[in-house]
Amino acid sequence: MGLIEKRTMLAALSPPLDHLLATQLLDEFISAERRFIQRDWEPAELDGGQFAEIAARILYHRDSNNLSHTKDFADCLKYVEDDKLNHLIIPRHDALHITRILRNIYKFRSQRGAVHISPSYQANHMDSKFIIEAVRWVMNEILRIFWNGDRERVAKAIRELLQFDVPCVGVFEDVILVQRTDLTADEEILVLLHFGGEQGFSRAQLGKFAKRPASSISDSIKKLLASDLRQIVLVGDKYRLTDLGSRRVREQLAGKLLLQ
Repeated sequence: MGLIEKRTMLAALSPPLDHLLATQLLDEFISAERRFIQRDWEPAELDGGQFAEIAARILYHRDSNNLSHTKDFADCLKYVEDDKLNHLIIPRHDALHITRILRNIYKFRSQRGAVHISPSYQANHMDSKFIIEAVRWVMNEILRIFWNGDRERVAKAIRELLQFDVPCVGVFEDVILVQRTDLTADEEILVLLHFGGEQGFSRAQLGKFAKRPASSISDSIKKLLASDLRQIVLVGDKYRLTDLGSRRVREQLAGKLLLQ
């Protein structure tokens, strides 16, 4: 995963979360994001259900101090929602808000037919968009509540999770490579900076990662910085996307974030 790496996030979540459950949660989250970006609507709904099951076990573990890797989804939420029991997640409304969203994810995917596809059901973008946004919200809440570390790092992780994965960008040890050959120089710079997130890239890094002549990279940076576009900005010695640049990536380049 680009932006904040999975191993970094896992190290910050476990502890306090169980390592296996935290790993499964991140794997399901990344899978759901990648399937959604690849316009594979039906699996996004299935992934949402699996994500909900794991998130429910995490809530149950942290709220009861009882660890189970197999406890039923309904039983996990039943415990968390029972006001007569002792609960460790404080304030209570944090856990209860998550349980309500998890129930919606789980019930929606089964009632829509994502589990047992019928002739009248067709997985679609609207349904999957609902599921992925709910999954993102739950993931953000789990980070906010259980992240073991600097609060600004948590805020950065949450902001970056709102961006999506970049399947066409590969990481090969210390080399980052845009694995499409049909992008313009401007588009390649935007895709790299999208991948770079809030950390961004320096001019030297862009020169290393963008497989373009130095003059072409400089021209693209100048163009994207210009007042008529303002799609990138220089912060210190690092270039980053502006909101305008992020919107261009989402609205115009989404299809080019996939592998060819």
